[in-house]
Amino acid sequence: MDFFISPAFAEGGQVAGPGMLDFIFPVALLVIFYFMLVRPQSKRAKEHRAMQAALSKGDEVVTDGGLMGKIMDIGDHAILVQLADNLEVKVRRESISSVLPKGTLKKL
Repeated sequence: MDFFISPAFAEGGQVAGPGMLDFIFPVALLVIFYFMLVRPQSKRAKEHRAMQAALSKGDEVVTDGGLMGKIMDIGDHAILVQLADNLEVKVRRESISSVLPKGTLKKL
């Protein structure tokens, strides 16, 4: 437990400065934080952006709200999704959470 609290010595004479171990612990925590949280999150965000860029007409998608439908038209910022025969909804491109395999909507 010496890395949390520096030991106090009763004798005078020499004063110990911070050792190398005192600096390694916070650096190790930052490295662990990066590999456990930051890197996986940025990887997921990159995969999601690639999925959104690859959307095409006829893809079956799920929105963030849980609506499932087929893409009818794609604009720069909005996508027209057909939810039923006579029901089309315009959603933002960023709100598409995943792409379903072809034929999934007919099975439901």
